[in-house]
Amino acid sequence: MNKLPITVVIAAKNEEANMPKCLASLKPAEKVILADSGSSDRTAEIADSFGAEVVQFNYAGGYPKKRQWILNTISIETSWVFMVDADEEIPRELWLEIEREILSTNPAVGYMINKGFHFMGNKFKFGGFSHPAVLLWRSGQGTFEETLATEANQQDMEVHERVVISGEIRSLKHHLVHNDFKGLHAYYDRHNKYSTWEAALRYQFIENGHWGKSKVKAKLFGNSQEFRRFLKKFIIALPFEPWVWFVYHYLIQLGFLEGQRGLIASQIRREYIRQVRSKVFELQCK
Repeated sequence: MNKLPITVVIAAKNEEANMPKCLASLKPAEKVILADSGSSDRTAEIADSFGAEVVQFNYAGGYPKKRQWILNTISIETSWVFMVDADEEIPRELWLEIEREILSTNPAVGYMINKGFHFMGNKFKFGGFSHPAVLLWRSGQGTFEETLATEANQQDMEVHERVVISGEIRSLKHHLVHNDFKGLHAYYDRHNKYSTWEAALRYQFIENGHWGKSKVKAKLFGNSQEFRRFLKKFIIALPFEPWVWFVYHYLIQLGFLEGQRGLIASQIRREYIRQVRSKVFELQCK
């Protein structure tokens, strides 16, 4: 495959366990940029060995966070930007689909790509844990949401903020591989930080009625990002929301067919939502 006019951006910190497999899957891209946050392991060194450009990001609070800072600061000369996490790989069939789309006579402005969920060494076919997001778009045509007015725990990188695109968005058929090799300890630690951020976001919505300044619109009949945003404002009002998500993943989406892994993943999702709601209550008590 020839090089494609794409700059892949990876935002990471202390990801040496995941970097080699991620970087090895990015060969079709014309350029790869790693936005590092002062990693204490070999993350930057590994990226450099694969020919990636390494830039350091020091978060000063507020907006922009790491991914948007890259878009604002680094000159991207290719026609397309592709945001990838360190625990993700781009399989050949997805690259071929991307090639067909962006080199066609009428490409979209942005593309939604499904993050194929892998957990504890297995690819999940069931459970509904895979989700799509806008990850590929024309350079200069996408910006990350500006959500929290005040930052929880000074999270330096976008968590669940979505990319806002002005123009046509299409969905790609093939999935990327989302598979973290750092183990459950890191998984739980990351979700504890995420739940603090999401609690602050929910509290802001409850108090002020909005998710942020620049946001994905909530639409009943929109794309999957817009529908999830529409659904969220109703489901957060349910007192038994943690169990709603457990039932959704384990029973409705057939997560039980994944065996013990499906049960554990569904329980983690329930616990994550319980943590979020507990932290929202803590904020309301202040």
